[in-house]
Amino acid sequence: MPKMKTKSSCKKRFKVSGSGKIIRAQAGKQHGMIKRTNKFIRDARGTTTLSKADEKIIKPMMPYSR
Repeated sequence: MPKMKTKSSCKKRFKVSGSGKIIRAQAGKQHGMIKRTNKFIRDARGTTTLSKADEKIIKPMMPYSR
C-alpha cells in the first residue's frame, strides 16, 4: 500500500500538540496594523488552538501527525 500524502497547505499552517490538539497562528496580523488597536495586536500574538469542528476537517489531511 502506498503512503498517503499530507496536504501541503496544512503542513505549512498547522502543528499538532502533545495532547493531539491542532495549533494555528492567530488570524489578522498580515497587514493593516495601523488601523488595529494596540489591544488587538497584543491579543493576536502567538498561537491558538483550532475549534473541534475545524479539527475534524484538518486531521484527515495530516495522516501522520497523530
